[in-house]
Amino acid sequence: MKVTSIAAAPTRRLFSIAALGAAGALALSGCGSSGTSSTPAPAPAQESKNLAEGGSSTITLWADNARVKVLKDVAAKFQAETGIEVKLVGKDTVREDFITQVPTGRGPDLIVGAHDWLGQLVQNGVVAPVELGDKGKLFEDSAMKAMTYKGSVYGVPFAIENIGLVRNTALASEPAETFDEVIANGKKAVAEGRASYPFLVGLDPKQGDPYHLYPLQTSFGAPVFGTGEDGGYDASKLTLANAGGIEFAKKLKAWGDTGEKILNSNITADIAKEKFLKGESPYLLTGPWNVPDFQKAGINVAIDPLPTAGSEPAQPFIGVNGFFISSKSQNSLAATEFAVNYLTTESVQDALFSSGGRPPALKASFEKAATDPVVAAFGKIGANGVPMPALPEMDAVWADWGGTELALIKGQGDPEAAWKTMADNIQKKIAK
Repeated sequence: MKVTSIAAAPTRRLFSIAALGAAGALALSGCGSSGTSSTPAPAPAQESKNLAEGGSSTITLWADNARVKVLKDVAAKFQAETGIEVKLVGKDTVREDFITQVPTGRGPDLIVGAHDWLGQLVQNGVVAPVELGDKGKLFEDSAMKAMTYKGSVYGVPFAIENIGLVRNTALASEPAETFDEVIANGKKAVAEGRASYPFLVGLDPKQGDPYHLYPLQTSFGAPVFGTGEDGGYDASKLTLANAGGIEFAKKLKAWGDTGEKILNSNITADIAKEKFLKGESPYLLTGPWNVPDFQKAGINVAIDPLPTAGSEPAQPFIGVNGFFISSKSQNSLAATEFAVNYLTTESVQDALFSSGGRPPALKASFEKAATDPVVAAFGKIGANGVPMPALPEMDAVWADWGGTELALIKGQGDPEAAWKTMADNIQKKIAK
């Protein structure tokens, strides 16, 4: 049994979250796909007898507590129509326990997780491919790409997430196309006494935040990995320290504590949210999970496209949440039936969106959700994003990457030398 150490997740991971390899570091098709397809009905009742006869009287699903509540109705429906009970178990350490327990036979039949777990799950042999057939066409292309690892689909997607630039329209009336414009608008609001900070993004006090800063980095043409012949990420092609990466490193220091103070090493994600709620900045780089609180506070917000800092598009990571089936499930027929014919339904995907607020992966559900301009805006931004790498090698990347970013933001070291040292250290870890 292989068990790869699980690195500290980037700070976006409030949904595992942390914070969705996935096939393709290419620009993804839009979340707002046109055209709908009717969601297939659950499998005919006559199949239930076969499931029960196969000994599949119970299946177990691990998820976070919020999603356990949402899935109670579909679990009851499944039991009523098939005779198979679905035990829903709330857990905080789904991935770690799944990897450890599946090989011993004590793990669940299904879990809720993020697509970028796939490399580690596949490496440890604990997750099974899932055959969606024509149902795959009912989901956003970006979600299906993220759930694909080395040519096989491993998950039933239900939510897509990415960050955007949240703007307080009372402090900045018009969207900005470039990060320089964002800085200028923010400084103007501060100079006029209407704000205290020109721009906010939360940083972990020990790890920085490569996830939230990634759009600025990609705008300099410095993705974390290059791609292979199949279009998927290639761990042998670490591209962090190319010429664009060096330029980005220099900007981190220039924007940081000893420079323009656009990035503040003392502002965590919670502090950034609090200050934005108090109207202390026109901008916050964040995801859809925070927007409801801003709206409840009476702040008129707009979700702007991510501003370019360099000459390339600003591409955020996208994350996809989904359901995965254990490779060692003793109830694989029932688990597959539940995942493929029940968790793919419009009613389930609608309910998961209502609970979590992240754009649905099912096209029909997304189109309904996108009547909300906030959902539509995040979906449009995500259409230009790239999947979070699902490669196991990502565990060797986060600590050095985030720590180096944080040091530069604090004004420590020479940017070019520090960035190259970071890349060298990561390369050595990947090679082990």
